[in-house]
Amino acid sequence: QVQLVESGGGLVQAGGSLRVSCAASGRIYSINAMGWYRQAPGKQRELVATITSGGSTNYADSVKGRFTISRDNAKNTVYLQMNSLKPEDTAVYYCNANVRTRATSLGYDYWGQGTPVTVSS
Repeated sequence: QVQLVESGGGLVQAGGSLRVSCAASGRIYSINAMGWYRQAPGKQRELVATITSGGSTNYADSVKGRFTISRDNAKNTVYLQMNSLKPEDTAVYYCNANVRTRATSLGYDYWGQGTPVTVSS
Protein backbone atom coordinates (compact mmCIF):
# COMPACT_ATOMS: atom_id res chain seq x y z
CA GLN A 1 0.00 0.00 0.00
CA VAL A 2 2.77 2.41 0.93
CA GLN A 3 6.35 2.31 -0.29
CA LEU A 4 9.35 4.19 1.01
CA VAL A 5 12.32 4.46 -1.31
CA GLU A 6 15.64 5.81 -0.04
CA SER A 7 18.43 7.21 -2.17
CA GLY A 8 21.68 9.07 -1.78
CA GLY A 9 23.81 6.74 0.30
CA GLY A 10 27.39 5.94 -0.62
CA LEU A 11 31.03 6.21 0.32
CA VAL A 12 32.49 9.42 1.72
CA GLN A 13 35.68 10.37 3.53
CA ALA A 14 35.64 11.42 7.15
CA GLY A 15 34.74 15.08 7.47
CA GLY A 16 32.69 14.98 4.30
CA SER A 17 28.99 15.43 3.68
CA LEU A 18 26.20 13.35 2.25
CA ARG A 19 22.46 13.77 1.83
CA VAL A 20 20.02 10.91 1.83
CA SER A 21 16.42 11.17 0.70
CA CYS A 22 13.30 9.08 1.19
CA ALA A 23 10.16 9.39 -0.89
CA ALA A 24 6.87 7.87 0.18
CA SER A 25 4.32 6.76 -2.38
CA GLY A 26 1.15 4.72 -2.62
CA ARG A 27 -2.09 5.00 -0.73
CA ILE A 28 -1.33 8.02 1.45
CA TYR A 29 -3.92 10.17 3.17
CA SER A 30 -1.43 11.93 5.42
CA ILE A 31 1.95 11.36 6.98
CA ASN A 32 2.57 12.01 10.63
CA ALA A 33 6.16 11.77 11.84
CA MET A 34 8.99 10.76 9.53
CA GLY A 35 12.44 9.75 10.58
CA TRP A 36 15.79 8.17 9.96
CA TYR A 37 17.26 5.23 11.80
CA ARG A 38 20.54 3.43 11.28
CA GLN A 39 22.00 0.04 11.93
CA ALA A 40 25.72 -0.60 12.04
CA PRO A 41 27.15 -4.12 11.62
CA GLY A 42 26.64 -6.13 14.79
CA LYS A 43 24.58 -3.42 16.46
CA GLN A 44 20.91 -2.73 17.03
CA ARG A 45 18.98 -0.25 14.93
CA GLU A 46 19.03 3.19 16.53
CA LEU A 47 17.18 6.44 16.06
CA VAL A 48 19.06 9.17 14.20
CA ALA A 49 16.45 11.91 13.78
CA THR A 50 12.72 12.45 13.50
CA ILE A 51 10.51 15.24 12.23
CA THR A 52 6.80 15.81 12.79
CA SER A 53 4.35 16.98 10.15
CA GLY A 54 4.63 20.43 11.71
CA GLY A 55 8.40 20.47 11.43
CA SER A 56 9.46 19.75 15.02
CA THR A 57 12.69 17.79 15.08
CA ASN A 58 14.48 15.43 17.41
CA TYR A 59 18.06 14.16 17.13
CA ALA A 60 20.23 11.53 18.70
CA ASP A 61 22.94 13.11 20.83
CA SER A 62 25.61 11.57 18.62
CA VAL A 63 24.50 13.53 15.54
CA LYS A 64 23.34 16.84 17.04
CA GLY A 65 25.00 19.77 15.34
CA ARG A 66 26.13 17.64 12.40
CA PHE A 67 22.95 16.20 10.87
CA THR A 68 19.82 18.05 9.77
CA ILE A 69 16.49 16.42 9.03
CA SER A 70 13.91 18.15 6.85
CA ARG A 71 10.82 17.23 4.87
CA ASP A 72 8.80 18.36 1.89
CA ASN A 73 5.19 17.57 2.69
CA ALA A 74 4.05 18.28 -0.86
CA LYS A 75 6.43 15.59 -2.12
CA ASN A 76 6.01 13.19 0.81
CA THR A 77 9.78 13.22 1.09
CA VAL A 78 12.15 13.40 4.03
CA TYR A 79 15.83 14.32 3.84
CA LEU A 80 18.84 13.86 6.06
CA GLN A 81 21.76 16.18 5.49
CA MET A 82 24.86 14.70 7.10
CA ASN A 83 27.91 16.92 7.63
CA SER A 84 31.22 16.34 9.38
CA LEU A 85 30.79 12.62 8.93
CA LYS A 86 32.76 10.24 11.12
CA PRO A 87 33.69 6.59 10.59
CA GLU A 88 31.29 5.69 13.42
CA ASP A 89 28.43 7.03 11.28
CA THR A 90 28.94 4.05 8.96
CA ALA A 91 25.68 2.10 8.85
CA VAL A 92 22.65 1.24 6.79
CA TYR A 93 20.25 4.15 7.07
CA TYR A 94 16.54 3.37 7.13
CA CYS A 95 13.67 5.73 6.51
CA ASN A 96 10.52 5.48 8.61
CA ALA A 97 7.14 7.12 8.14
CA ASN A 98 3.95 6.95 10.16
CA VAL A 99 1.26 6.98 7.48
CA ARG A 100 -2.51 7.25 7.55
CA THR A 101 -4.01 5.58 4.49
CA ARG A 102 -7.54 6.86 5.15
CA ALA A 103 -9.07 9.74 7.04
CA THR A 104 -10.51 7.30 9.56
CA SER A 105 -7.41 5.17 10.04
CA LEU A 106 -4.69 5.39 12.61
CA GLY A 107 -1.11 5.86 11.56
CA TYR A 108 0.96 2.81 10.69
CA ASP A 109 4.73 2.62 10.55
CA TYR A 110 6.36 1.87 7.22
CA TRP A 111 10.06 1.30 6.54
CA GLY A 112 12.30 1.72 3.56
CA GLN A 113 14.74 -0.90 2.36
CA GLY A 114 17.75 0.97 3.66
CA THR A 115 20.63 2.77 2.01
CA PRO A 116 24.24 2.12 3.05
CA VAL A 117 26.50 4.94 4.17
CA THR A 118 30.21 4.24 4.55
CA VAL A 119 32.59 6.79 6.03
CA SER A 120 36.26 6.05 5.50
CA SER A 121 38.94 7.33 7.85
